This record gives sequence, structure tokens and C-alpha cells, in this order.
Amino acid sequence: MDFDSLISSKQLHENHCQLTVPDTWSQGRTVFGGLSAALMMQHMYLHINDSARNMLSFSCNFVAPLLAHTPFSISTKILRSGKNVTQVETIITQNESVCLISLGCFGVHRQSKVSVSSIDKPVKLDKNISDKQTLRYVEGLFPAFIQNIDLNLQHGAMPFSGSNCTEIHGWMRFKQSSEMTLNELHVLALADAWPPTLLQLCDSPSPASTVSWYIEFVQPLSLDDSEWLGYQVLTHQANGGYGTEDAKIFSQSGELLALSRQTVAVFDS
Repeated sequence: MDFDSLISSKQLHENHCQLTVPDTWSQGRTVFGGLSAALMMQHMYLHINDSARNMLSFSCNFVAPLLAHTPFSISTKILRSGKNVTQVETIITQNESVCLISLGCFGVHRQSKVSVSSIDKPVKLDKNISDKQTLRYVEGLFPAFIQNIDLNLQHGAMPFSGSNCTEIHGWMRFKQSSEMTLNELHVLALADAWPPTLLQLCDSPSPASTVSWYIEFVQPLSLDDSEWLGYQVLTHQANGGYGTEDAKIFSQSGELLALSRQTVAVFDS
């Protein structure tokens, strides 16, 4: 089942829906975090049901493992809906335990004299994308969800290589072209597909997991369904088993699409 089919599930139209994600979208024993976050975001969109309100920011805390191939529930409530901004909370529960909790901020676009163009431009990204740099899925070596996504590594190192590089730059896209216009749901899922930069600093296989994630979207998004998206991430600091990563997501033409920050836990001892 591809990404578009999952986020288009009829169950998501229910206020309290139940879903199951196949093992092909797993990350170890859990559901790929980018997909679970995208399902929550889609439930928010369907719950507020207002096309004039665009997603401005989304935050997610990964509270407990969300098991693949096991039913879970998604519930959403509107915390407040004002004239311009709507604040929404979505929770995923499984086996009567909270697994993920997220907050979404939606806003109506207005006329404003304040306009500041982004100065962020992609660096170290070669627009001539070579197939040789695209990771080939190997069962047992990569998480299962990677078979659905192309990652083209341009700068950085592979996980557990003992590198001293704290950055990753590359291109990303879904292997199967989307039948819908790429939107925040696609950007969100793809942005979580890369391994944490902390893992390339490890010199042996080490578990890692995202603890919290905050992402802001630059509006409006206008993307082609088959284009690559650029990704640049930097670890700002790491100690005590936790690190902070800041990322920027660009269109293939170099337009800034989103800003992301994650707190990552690594278990390398």
C-alpha cells in the first residue's frame, strides 16, 4: 500500500478512527514516524474541514512505540478556532496507551504589508541527480519503509560509519509518483525519512529515536508530483545521549518549503 492510499483511508473521516499500518511501512518494530505524523496531520485537516486554513506549524511528541500491523486509534479535538487561527490536538493510542501526541496550528492567509523573502538557499546540492547516489533498499539492512522512498545522499555519511560529519544533504521523493499534488503531508513524511545525523557519528550499530519534532511550513506550497525535494540537516549539539537537529526542506528549484527541528535520543553505550 502506497503513501497516498494510506493517507486517503476512508476511516480517517471518522472523528475517532481505527487504522492498521502494514509492515512495509515499519521502522524496526514501530510504524515509520513520518507516516504516523502524516496520518495525524491528515486527521486534523479532515476534522477542521476548512480549505481556507493552511497548516502553519506542526509539533509531535513520540511518547511510546506505535506497533506496525497492530490496530491503533486516532482522535482529534479543536482546542480553539478564532477568526484567523485554529489550534488542534491529535492523539494516537494503541492498546490503551498514548503513543503519539501532536499539535497543529492552522491559519487563514491575509493581506499584509509585511513581507520578508527567505534568504535560505540550498547548498551542496547538485541539481544533476545521479542514480548512483540513490540508496538501494536492502532487506534487513534498511528499515522496511525505505522501500517506498528514494533517498539521494549528496553530502554526509552512512549510519554507524564513525564519521565526524554532523550534516546530511540530499534529495528525497516517493518511489511511486503521487496522483495528488504534493502537499504538507508529503513534505512531512519525507522530512522524517533520513536517519538522524547522530547515527553517522556512531562507530557501531546503535538504536536511536525521535523524542520530539517541530516543523513549520512556508506557504503556499506548489509542487510537482514527481519532483525531488532537497533536504539539509545539521546537528547543533549533542550530549548525554540526546541531540538537536535543525533541517531545511527545499523544492527542486531551490524554494524554501519548511523548517524542521528534532530532538533525537541515541543509545550508543
